[in-house]
Amino acid sequence: MFRLRLSPVMQASPPATPTSTAAPIEPATRPPTSGGRGRMQEAGLLVVIVLLGLVLTVLGGKVTVGGQSVNNFFRASNLLGGVATPMSWYAIMAVGATCVIIAGGIDISVGSIFALSALATAYVLQNLPEEASPWKTIPLALAVAGGVGLACGLVNGALVVGLRMHPFIVTLGTMSIFRGIGNVWITLKTLPAPGKTLPISFTDNFMMYELPKNFLGVAGLQPAPIIVALACVAAGWFYLSLTVGGRENYAVGGNEEAARFSGLPVGRIKLRVYAISGLTAGIAGLVSAGYFGSASTATGQGYELTVIAAAVVGGASLTGGRGTALGALLGALVIKLIENGINILQLNREYSSIIIGIAIIVAVAVDRLSEYLRNRRLAGAKQL
Repeated sequence: MFRLRLSPVMQASPPATPTSTAAPIEPATRPPTSGGRGRMQEAGLLVVIVLLGLVLTVLGGKVTVGGQSVNNFFRASNLLGGVATPMSWYAIMAVGATCVIIAGGIDISVGSIFALSALATAYVLQNLPEEASPWKTIPLALAVAGGVGLACGLVNGALVVGLRMHPFIVTLGTMSIFRGIGNVWITLKTLPAPGKTLPISFTDNFMMYELPKNFLGVAGLQPAPIIVALACVAAGWFYLSLTVGGRENYAVGGNEEAARFSGLPVGRIKLRVYAISGLTAGIAGLVSAGYFGSASTATGQGYELTVIAAAVVGGASLTGGRGTALGALLGALVIKLIENGINILQLNREYSSIIIGIAIIVAVAVDRLSEYLRNRRLAGAKQL
């Protein structure tokens, strides 16, 4: 009998396992700004805040309050009523603006959304009894203000994604549209209407509620706006740092084409961040309406510059891909300290616009310079 013997070439062999020297691609475990660079920016802002406080304490002089001479800047009524409380709605909107900027966009309609949400809240609540229950007024106010803000944000996102237009142009147009809607809708220009008031449970017992003096030994402490702002900052931190959606924001802002080729729904992500920006502007409008007990068609004019300045000063890069919620809070505090310092030093209020504009330019210039130096270091490391 003959046996057929196969040559070594013809003998079956297991398929070769492909080898590669390339390092495996690992998913990012944390957003780019949660590391040392982000913490250094936030630490730098804390230093700036302390220095501003020291300068204003020294230059603020003394005033007489209740028969006692106290520092004009460092008195509790100024720190709480002049800095912390008005800073709260800046910080709320800055968190949403930071989400948009991280994704490579811009939203300059937040001031108009802020005003429209405040007007809508006052318009609805003025028709309730003055003694209406807080279980009715507060959820209703949140639904109205949040709904208006969310709807405006979705309009912005849909136009940016659907028309593929630059977000600056889109939000410049909607800024005028949203402001115009408020002017046309509210012919009285101010709400509540004559003879009507907002429910006490929403104003005096909620947004304007003062803690007893013996709580911290400080009179006039109104914690609600500050608590809402801190809650929004905490939610923004959680979203950007610990959720998939937050990582997608950084990915789209860092390199939109790479994100698209990676299979990320870029359009949906952009729509989401504009919705968040609109929602935070709506919540800020609610806080303002409750704190002042009224709303005006002129509410929020010029807030666009302030909010963007707070986000940029807080470390958000206008080229996208960088920013934090805590940075937005610290940036808002820096901007408000500058505005308060101008009042304390009795300077012309118009100087605040000049200083805020300079702050934006300096923050962007520093960001570009640090990026240039970083790229040079990387290029030098590759050559070695």
